[in-house]
Amino acid sequence: MLDEYLEPEQVAEVYQAYLFGAEAHDGQHRLSGEPYITHPIAVARILAELRVDHLSIMAAILHDVIEDTKVPKEMVEKRFGKHIAELVDGVSKLTHIHFENKAEAQAENFRKMMLAMTRDIRVILIKLADRLHNMRTLGVMRPDKRRRIARETLDIYAPIANRLGMNNVRLELEDLGFSALYPLRSKILEEGLKKARGNRKEIVGKMEETIKSRLKQEGLVGRVIGREKHLYSIYKKMRDKHLSFSEVMDVYAFRIIVDKVDACYRVLGAIHNLYTPVPGRFKDYIAIPKANGYQSLHTVLMSPYGVAIEVQIRTEDMHKVSEAGIAAHWMYKTNEGISNNAQMRARQWLHELLEMQQNAGNSIEFLEHVKVDLFPDEVYVLTPHGEIKVLPRGATAVDFAYAVHSDVGNQCVAAKIDRRLMPLRTVLLNGQTVEIVTSRGAQPNPAWLDFVTTAKARSNIRAYLKNLHMEEAVLLGMRLLHKSLAAHGLSLDNLDDDQVNAMLTEFGFESMEQMFSEIGFGNQMAMVVARVLLATEQDEVHDDQEKAQGTPLAIKGTEGTVVTYAKCCRPIPGDPILGFVTSGRGIVIHTEDCKNVAEYRNRPEKWIDVKWEKEIEGEFPIDIRMLVQNLRGVLARVAASLSEMEANIENVTIEERDGLHSTLSFTVSVKNRQHLARIMRRLRKLEIVSRIHRLKR
Repeated sequence: MLDEYLEPEQVAEVYQAYLFGAEAHDGQHRLSGEPYITHPIAVARILAELRVDHLSIMAAILHDVIEDTKVPKEMVEKRFGKHIAELVDGVSKLTHIHFENKAEAQAENFRKMMLAMTRDIRVILIKLADRLHNMRTLGVMRPDKRRRIARETLDIYAPIANRLGMNNVRLELEDLGFSALYPLRSKILEEGLKKARGNRKEIVGKMEETIKSRLKQEGLVGRVIGREKHLYSIYKKMRDKHLSFSEVMDVYAFRIIVDKVDACYRVLGAIHNLYTPVPGRFKDYIAIPKANGYQSLHTVLMSPYGVAIEVQIRTEDMHKVSEAGIAAHWMYKTNEGISNNAQMRARQWLHELLEMQQNAGNSIEFLEHVKVDLFPDEVYVLTPHGEIKVLPRGATAVDFAYAVHSDVGNQCVAAKIDRRLMPLRTVLLNGQTVEIVTSRGAQPNPAWLDFVTTAKARSNIRAYLKNLHMEEAVLLGMRLLHKSLAAHGLSLDNLDDDQVNAMLTEFGFESMEQMFSEIGFGNQMAMVVARVLLATEQDEVHDDQEKAQGTPLAIKGTEGTVVTYAKCCRPIPGDPILGFVTSGRGIVIHTEDCKNVAEYRNRPEKWIDVKWEKEIEGEFPIDIRMLVQNLRGVLARVAASLSEMEANIENVTIEERDGLHSTLSFTVSVKNRQHLARIMRRLRKLEIVSRIHRLKR
């Protein structure tokens, strides 16, 4: 097989790898009792069928020698060179990766596998071939181990094969995984498929001949092949679309393979004249390829026999790439144009993986992002310049903005969809033209995480917010420490390097920035840090709580997420307030008369004196409850009055008390107590309002 496409000297190198591997595995056996070397040889054969390069074949033969024998990586490198050694080592590191253990360990293993793949795509090709042979020989395993391996095959390996365009590998992995995970369901479907195959034979033959005859009349040359449905795809359609077996099998599938792209469209015209096309079921994946590089024309027709026909039309080159995907780069290297699409898209995906890895806060987050990308159901939208962007179904304008560039996403404020101004949460449809409106001062909104669908958007938003929170925490921590030191007549500027370094060592901080952020997030008390600094400045430190408090911290309304306002009492500018330091959240502001303040009084070290700045930015939510007459139009009149007073309504609930009165509860945004007082006076003037008060929970 190898001498069909490799040079004689390359075949000789592969043979040397075989001799080395056979010697290394000598005396080892598989669970089936066969010599262990039969497994790496079978893996190499799978790759040889894909016509991969000789280095990958050699690495496949040697892929278990580092892990399962006493042969070190250095010996492999000395014998076969650094390239082979790195490939073998890359695959070895993936050998014991499983996806069923605890969440963090599972996610970390997944991250390692994805990163190994980004370094050299051939690592995952060898791993996929290794998994395919293991699935073919799964019968000797214990039932619980069979199920675990089958589950991770369906969840991880088959989707990766699909993402890399390796359709044949993906289909076999899915069917083998399905039969191992659900043996009874698989057996029932297989028996049904055999029976249906016999019943369909005559109709399939007639339709195939009719299509061939029409192509001949039109002077078109092409192969017409009946497409066989696979067990797992039948099962998924039945499960996901709630179809019966007969409903799935009522659709007949054909593939027409021609020599040139223009012939694809001519064939499409010919079969549309032959059978009636089903509206809305035509897809042009030639003009707009799938994310994995797949290209074909898809159409659905109604035959005279009353059954639907799915037809795929493609060129020979497209067919080769659809079967082999990324492996077509090696399989058909004599024709550089064949695999460009799959190669380019695979590289683009790998580049995005690296970007996600850098932005992800932890392994679980990374796993979540990548799993989203492994199951794409795509929509195709256009930039104003006509460039096509491929996004998952359900993607919004924000997802599109991040697909253009992370900076565009971070600064987007609105979207023009087909020249109409639309909200950023608008879900995009096929064929729409999208233009993103940006503003230099804009930044991502945490609420976007509730509706974005792409991993790129999600990871970029989280990364930006994480950095933003860090900056806000550093600034707040700096202010809190300055305040604590000022209470003792000191300033950070007056401390020398030795004092600062002693303090950093005491708390295990690596830098001043880390110290400020820990104080800002509430993980460390500014007063405690100040005491350590003061201990280096003077012999005795007074624990006078009142003195340590010093000047109250001024709240400006611009502190960001590290200063939040308690929902129990909803403080607004003008209210007497206190600050409660909460680990991981920073400072939570309460009103002095809040019922929770009394409960927290036994933890005085957590409270800090705060006050409102004279000029406050932003608006603050408060709750108003009123008793109103139960008349038509009451809600409209109250809402109109609130609007006149420039108060935004965030929420409203209505509760009927009796036939005469109802209770209205509003959450409105106000600037300060004076603004609230004006609103209350305005509402009291309404004759329909019997009682009104500010509500504190």
